[in-house]
Amino acid sequence: MRVFLAHTPEMRANYYGDRALAELRKVAEVVTHEGSQTLSGAALAAAAAGCQAIVADRATPGTPETFDAAPELLAFLRVAVDVSTIDIAAASRHGVLVTQATPGFVDSVAELAVGMMVDLARGVSGFAAEFHAGRVPVPRMGRQLAGRTLGLIGYGRIARRIAEIAVAMRMRVIATDPHATIADPGVESVPMHRLLAESDVVMPLAVASEATRHIVDAAALAAMKRGVLLVNLSRGQLVDEAALEAALDAGQVAAAAMDVGMAPDQWPHPRLAARRDVVATPHIGGLTPEAAEHQAMDTVRQVAALAAARVPDGALNLASAHRLARIGINLPE
Repeated sequence: MRVFLAHTPEMRANYYGDRALAELRKVAEVVTHEGSQTLSGAALAAAAAGCQAIVADRATPGTPETFDAAPELLAFLRVAVDVSTIDIAAASRHGVLVTQATPGFVDSVAELAVGMMVDLARGVSGFAAEFHAGRVPVPRMGRQLAGRTLGLIGYGRIARRIAEIAVAMRMRVIATDPHATIADPGVESVPMHRLLAESDVVMPLAVASEATRHIVDAAALAAMKRGVLLVNLSRGQLVDEAALEAALDAGQVAAAAMDVGMAPDQWPHPRLAARRDVVATPHIGGLTPEAAEHQAMDTVRQVAALAAARVPDGALNLASAHRLARIGINLPE
């Protein structure tokens, strides 16, 4: 099997790594993308010509134009959980399998979330910036988190891990999620209106969908405690950035931290990131060797399965992936 690894060299260094690449080369002939620009559309198909699979980082979309122009393509494998930039319907029309990786970033993202919460509560980044600029910062009172209330909007894997750490820090933890059972020790299930009214720190961690788009909007921000801290490490579209900016200006939100936003590749918006009351990072929640290698190795196993004429884990549209018959994988009737 011939595979095109779509990561730019920079993305490859951060999100695939030498060990995973070496393992991938054991199970397939690998063609790497050596350009500095992310490929998409017909350009991605052209670069992957002659390849049966594309292994794509989160920045590389799977567009109808790519699937239209790639007659040899059997599978599009995403090295991430988020497949929102892959047109699965278009892939299915052409019989191309789409897969995703499993979430190996839970601990990494949860640790960053807790670090950002501490940073906002104690002003760590602000003091450090003053020292770095050669100025003597003026000490000011911070917030102790023990005894404060953390509100989690959404209660998936990351939220559960954050809750576990926050409980150990002796915080009160409340959560809301209509799709999850919330029964962990020290975590109270509450409706949304109570979470907004009672939380000292709010973390939106819901799955990104049309239903959750701007779940933190102007009305939600107005319903929060004055001086609340907001931490977003899930998806940029969960927060209405214009409403957040207005809430920061008004002091309704004392400070915000964000690893995601509506800029390209889910980065925080530069205007928000530049504010002194914002702590921003460039979508690094899963950027640790452990997290990155976990997802890269998922795709190694997926390619190995395809090379052995087996259905890989993480398949999202198996019933429509009729091109797999070319390598001896016959779909059930």
